[in-house]
Amino acid sequence: MSTTIYVPRDSTAIALGANEVAAAIQREAQARGIHLRIVRNGSRGMFWLETLVEVATLQGRIAYGPVEVDDVAGLFDAGFVLGGAHPLALGLTEEIAFLKKQERLTFARVGITDPLSLEDYLAHEGYAGLQRALTMAPAAMVQEVLDSGLRGRGGAAFPTGIKWKTVLGAQAAQKYIVCNADEGDSGTFSDRMVMEDDPFMLIEGMTIAGLAVGATQGYIYVRSEYPHAIAALNEAIGIAREHNYLGHNLLDSGHAFELEVRKAAGAYVCGEETALLESLEGKRGIVRAKPPLPALQGLFGQPTVINNVISLAAVPLILARGAAFYQNYGMGRSRGTLPFQIAGNIKHGGLVEKAFGLTLRELLIDFGGGTASGRPIRAVQVGGPLGAYLPESLFDTPMDYESFVAIGAGVGHGGLVVFDNSVDMAKQARYAMAFCAIESCGKCTPCRIGSTRGVEAVDKIIANNNRPQQIHLLRDLCDLMLHGSLCAMGGMTPFPVLSALNHFPEDFGSTPLQRAA
Repeated sequence: MSTTIYVPRDSTAIALGANEVAAAIQREAQARGIHLRIVRNGSRGMFWLETLVEVATLQGRIAYGPVEVDDVAGLFDAGFVLGGAHPLALGLTEEIAFLKKQERLTFARVGITDPLSLEDYLAHEGYAGLQRALTMAPAAMVQEVLDSGLRGRGGAAFPTGIKWKTVLGAQAAQKYIVCNADEGDSGTFSDRMVMEDDPFMLIEGMTIAGLAVGATQGYIYVRSEYPHAIAALNEAIGIAREHNYLGHNLLDSGHAFELEVRKAAGAYVCGEETALLESLEGKRGIVRAKPPLPALQGLFGQPTVINNVISLAAVPLILARGAAFYQNYGMGRSRGTLPFQIAGNIKHGGLVEKAFGLTLRELLIDFGGGTASGRPIRAVQVGGPLGAYLPESLFDTPMDYESFVAIGAGVGHGGLVVFDNSVDMAKQARYAMAFCAIESCGKCTPCRIGSTRGVEAVDKIIANNNRPQQIHLLRDLCDLMLHGSLCAMGGMTPFPVLSALNHFPEDFGSTPLQRAA
């Protein structure tokens, strides 16, 4: 009887040598006459332990990591195929504190199954949501999503069910489901992990959305820098179609839904839903004025549901277990869970799925373990390059949408980028303005010109060139961009700039900050 060994196929693990480790394990096993079955699973999201190798035993999966090619022979010598002791042994995977303290709903299968095994997916509650959806009326499906409290996980936090209800009520011969998978925020990778490590979940979520609103065609708009995600999605779509989970007659139900992957244009602004639609139609990715709303006149002028990957990936579980199950997690108007992504100067970077309500400090210390450099954390940017920089005094803020709005910040996509006390916040403010200047689509003046003037103002502040006047000018520019920009690109750029000015004024003053070593 052969032992099953799990080696991740996630692109982070691959970048850290997973393919080479898998090949080395195979070679070593053959040389020793040991029969192994190697499964390329998804990543558990503990990136500091990649390549994380797991061995199936009667007690459960035993984890070893981080494993490099040079470690493989020693692992075999220690009898790791039987779960033997070794300096890299981490014990039962499920008992690792980083994993054990999570509430994995959306990511319940990620790291456990073979992402491209439909059999694995079905064995772990896959397509249970679709099976139930096929017994329900469209309005009942929409109501289930509404009752769950699910809000958009892409940043805006708009109630998902309201979008669906609007599209359901629209009269049109053709409707579309569009998945915004143009994950371009710094420090974010949850969308990529879903697409690479559990693609059938996204396919199922989009199929349910199609049934709920009467759409028969879906598109997944994936950022061009995600070749592994694009390949996994295309393969999974082919498997789903072959087994009648996509096509003209879903599971012999009489319902139709088709799905295609589209490679994104490589512009950050195409993460904005109307610019995404322009790009999907083959045009330059420029923001559209609203109204009309995409829910009424979206792709090719037809009613369109546009949701983020994590929003759609949450749908199968909501349909499978009911709205009350999902709604039971979280706090206030922030229901369910969010996969938080910890990156930057952090000791234990990776993915943490938790119900809304834990604090920023819990994420950074209990899960992240503090900085990789060992220095104190000075600032954390939450929500991507347009998110606010938060100081240590705000680390006890609960991670929920309303609590973050109250402090002039946003949860956004759930990405956290950590900085230690060597960071220069004036330079970070400049980076935010420069990022906007580069990535702006150029359609509206506040974003196009405001960001360029903003970079100039920060440069003068740093150079101590009429500093008080330039700080006043920078605040005026931020106010103009905040209230006058056509979309969130210009409208949110003031968040990192103003938060740096407000929370770290010493970095913009005449005396350089004397930081503790």
